[in-house]
Amino acid sequence: MDYTLGIDIGTYETKGVLVDMTGSVVAQAARGHKMLVPRPGWAEHRPEEDWWGDFVFVCRKLLKESGIAPGAIRAVSCSAIGPCMLPVNAAGDPLMNGVLYGVDGRAAAEVQELTDRIGEEQTIARCGNALTSQSVGPKILWLKRNHPDLYKKTAHILTSTSFLVQRLTGEVVIDHYTAANFSPLYDVQRQDWVDDLADDIIPLEKLPRLLWSDEIAGEITAAAAGATGLAQGTPVTAGTIDAAAEALSVGVDRPGDMMMMYGSTIFIILRTRSLTADPRIWYAPWLFRGEHASMAGLATSGTLTHWFRDQVARDLDADDAFPALAAEAAASPPGANGLLMLPYFSGERTPVHDTNAKGVLFGLNLTHTRGDMYRALIEGIAHGTRHVTDTFADLGQSPARLLAVGGGTQNALWLQATSDITGIDQIVCEKTIGASFGDAFMAALAVGLVDRSDITKWNPVSRTVTARHDPVYEKAHGLFRRLYSQTKDIAEALGQPQA
Repeated sequence: MDYTLGIDIGTYETKGVLVDMTGSVVAQAARGHKMLVPRPGWAEHRPEEDWWGDFVFVCRKLLKESGIAPGAIRAVSCSAIGPCMLPVNAAGDPLMNGVLYGVDGRAAAEVQELTDRIGEEQTIARCGNALTSQSVGPKILWLKRNHPDLYKKTAHILTSTSFLVQRLTGEVVIDHYTAANFSPLYDVQRQDWVDDLADDIIPLEKLPRLLWSDEIAGEITAAAAGATGLAQGTPVTAGTIDAAAEALSVGVDRPGDMMMMYGSTIFIILRTRSLTADPRIWYAPWLFRGEHASMAGLATSGTLTHWFRDQVARDLDADDAFPALAAEAAASPPGANGLLMLPYFSGERTPVHDTNAKGVLFGLNLTHTRGDMYRALIEGIAHGTRHVTDTFADLGQSPARLLAVGGGTQNALWLQATSDITGIDQIVCEKTIGASFGDAFMAALAVGLVDRSDITKWNPVSRTVTARHDPVYEKAHGLFRRLYSQTKDIAEALGQPQA
């Protein structure tokens, strides 16, 4: 029997699976880690401990618990949170913690400077994206200006997946889907690195070699085999960002297919027929040559539920807290008895791209319960999600199918509130494991063990969440949008810490 290995590094947890060629998961393993927030608006991981350390731990656990011989694993694929910014030296060793994706807004000044210098219209035309906190180019410029000593030692700038692939194969590569987030250093028309928009960020030779996600980056080295227990010579794909692997895991494959990932953040991917460039959303070449995708993402989603549990539900056992909170919230009616929450606890990504947006819980009185507040939190995330889906509709890009995936799909209230507030039905597949399952499928695809259409056999549809119209939500969404615009002025007047 042939097997493939998929491992994904998430914001708070690493997950891995071993899968046979029928799509059956023969072993699963996971390991948690923390997102470091050393300053307001910053977000980091430790690459040695959280990325490589987790990969090694999960890989060895899968091999041990499954009893599968390493030689039976035909290919390996990994994904991780991204896009990240990690400088490494000539030996491939990290020079600092990995700077995370759009939840890290430390380079706001560089974003504005580069936008002013290049022009938003020119940036979108060449890069497919406006410069935002999701862009890696400004973060490299931040590194150059704030840590010139580390910048001088930098041999390559990697993202999280690149770091893992380098450790496994010795190759310095990045997939095109991830590279498109390195604006203004990636030209979406040429699908190549460029420096004519800003030649003072970093020499292009310090950026990884570009590959498509279904291409083989290299093979497991002797050193990597010793660390992980995998067989030397096993092929490793180029990998990708976790959200893209998650979309693959549920069969997002045709133009009009949309994935909604319920995780630490809500992340949305829509397969499109052509390049769609708009400053409110993101664009990238899809995982395969000649294909396209548009993306959007909130800054805080599952992260916000963790914050609520840790700060407002300390009386509950951590392992049982979320089901208990969901039950309390289910006892509150739609609209949470008049409570409205803005979920901008780490600023916001799409469509407002505001690193200084603030969280708000509005409408409190002495009759409100913890269940009301938790329901308002869930509904606030759903209102933020509708802001995104309305933006896609404005662009003429409403989804033909919406497939939901991620740990949040286990929360029936969250799923239903999202369908009710957005007005969109959601399809849930049998397996909601997520990115690691998509990685295992990509590994099989890369070495010719499956066709792309086989994902519907690996992961068939389980159920559909049908949207229900509730006038309360329509009114609440209008208030949600107004509340955001008003709180921007209040936050500035209060002198809130800036990202």
